[in-house]
Amino acid sequence: MTDISSVARLSEPLKFAYWVPNVSGGLVVSTIEQRTGWDFEYNKKLARIAENSGFEYALTQTRYAASYGADKQHEATSFSLALLAATERLKVISAVHPGMWHPGVLAKFIITADHISNGRAAVNIVSGWLKAEFENFGLEWLEHDERYVRTEEFIKVLRGLWTEQEYSQSGKYYNITDFTLQPAPVDVPGRAHPEIFFGGNSTAAQATAGRVADWYFSNGKDLEGFKDNIAGVVAAAGETGRGIGGALPSLSSSHLPALGSPRFGLNGFVIARDSGKEARDTLREIVEKAHRPAVEGFRDAVQEAGASTKDGKGMWADSSFEDLVQYNDGFKTQLIGTPEQIAERIVEYKKIGVNLFLTGYLHFQEEVAAFGSDVLPIVRELEADLARRNGTELDLSGTPSVNVEVNA
Repeated sequence: MTDISSVARLSEPLKFAYWVPNVSGGLVVSTIEQRTGWDFEYNKKLARIAENSGFEYALTQTRYAASYGADKQHEATSFSLALLAATERLKVISAVHPGMWHPGVLAKFIITADHISNGRAAVNIVSGWLKAEFENFGLEWLEHDERYVRTEEFIKVLRGLWTEQEYSQSGKYYNITDFTLQPAPVDVPGRAHPEIFFGGNSTAAQATAGRVADWYFSNGKDLEGFKDNIAGVVAAAGETGRGIGGALPSLSSSHLPALGSPRFGLNGFVIARDSGKEARDTLREIVEKAHRPAVEGFRDAVQEAGASTKDGKGMWADSSFEDLVQYNDGFKTQLIGTPEQIAERIVEYKKIGVNLFLTGYLHFQEEVAAFGSDVLPIVRELEADLARRNGTELDLSGTPSVNVEVNA
């Protein structure tokens, strides 16, 4: 059994998100059948299924050029805005690259999306890993740790422009002078501004998340691996006075709101089947039918991230060929088995501090609905039992209900 971490929030129900398949080819680089579309009509129906299946978030992928078998891509922020307009409760996270966006322009865009959606817009800041995209666009490609210096400034600008009037910030990459964005983001109870997600496995990424992000995202990890990531983020947060349960009073101005302690999201590819053997056989088939040239090309491109860090802890640094068939290491999290086995695995991660699971599937529409009807109720039962055994109660008052009967 897994020990309960000091960062675990046992009274808060886990949140669930799904990868938006806004790029062609699905979420595994394999010729196995994937009943998943990348077009808007498919995704609009999927979003409605998800918000009626207990999912609170969706994350759009940011890609500009064909890679790892994804020949076509829809741009993330515009696709997110369309999904927000097509749904009622789902929060949609737009993935964006510093270096391709100016933070002031993005801040204004997200405010508009926030008003259109009544406070459901969010961002995931991706420091950058695909060197060819930057260089072929004629953009500067920074070395690994320097990308996180820029990202930290980028996030500070977003937060400042969203929360303060006549905001100023002087830095290496961005200089803002007495700037006010009107209107401000929607005033949502319990939310200081649109949520800022940020991910990466390296030491620099963990430190950046600990200092400035609302949410830390990670590629798939086993329990011990993600414990290490959480520890790195918590240590960085503590060094800035942003300890567990505490807050960081100021980023660059005494008027900025206090920043609560970071929360943790983890990627996991879900294969839920009637038996554990059937689920493992499906995983085996995915890997056996991998598109080897595409996976190897992806590996060559991304493992530079790990090699370019001082301690070799970058994204994908320790990923095998089999891991990379799901290009965000989703198999490592091992959400593979019967609904009961997957639910038990999920709650083991909650014990170490995970607050949100970002999930992927072979057949998104049908499997997102099945997750909501078959896996999520078991998760809630296990969470409630875990909370009671540790002297508290699971508070489901703000959790979306499951009602998978939806129309396109």
